[in-house]
Amino acid sequence: MNSAVPDFDSDAEPMPSREGAPLFTIGYGARTLDEFLAVLKANQIEYLIDVRTAPFSKFKPEFSRELLQYHVERAGLRYVFMGDTLGGQPKDPACHNDGKVDYDKVRAQPFFQGGLERLKRAFNQHRRVALMCSEGRPEQCHRSKLIGEALATAGVPMHHIDVDGQVLTQAQVIARLTHGQMDLFGAASFTSRKRYAPAENDAKSEPP
Repeated sequence: MNSAVPDFDSDAEPMPSREGAPLFTIGYGARTLDEFLAVLKANQIEYLIDVRTAPFSKFKPEFSRELLQYHVERAGLRYVFMGDTLGGQPKDPACHNDGKVDYDKVRAQPFFQGGLERLKRAFNQHRRVALMCSEGRPEQCHRSKLIGEALATAGVPMHHIDVDGQVLTQAQVIARLTHGQMDLFGAASFTSRKRYAPAENDAKSEPP
């Protein structure tokens, strides 16, 4: 498998024709592999960034890391694994609260900040990037609740490809998640939907 460092990790010049392009996210959900690749092509995605802590699926093995990378690169895209820095189920106990992943705590971690900087470079270079996870609905995934909120704070726009192919802004997804009810300061704190033991084997589950 090609494990070359992606172009946006270098000091490459921005691509003027891509100016203003947001970062995207997508979950494979109920999609077949062909449907998934077709959606990426339709949105002119160049880089697929896998942000699953555990990049495996026993229910859909074609979306496990090695097979997915093979098919993605065969389709002419680049596959990059970043679940070690941007995954929704970090092992560090400092990121957990009552068994759930506390996304505010994750955002403060150096490993997450490092991953975020790589995404900012991709944005500044106007790359067509899509972050992927298993959950089809963005409002139920750390793509929006953790990464999208962190990027919004940094002034980086993120768009989410929904289960029906509709493209939603980060604000639209958060409004769907909170039913429009934010706190008095216009902010909200989010956690994972499920409880995880920090020492749990990565391969046994996929983060929401």
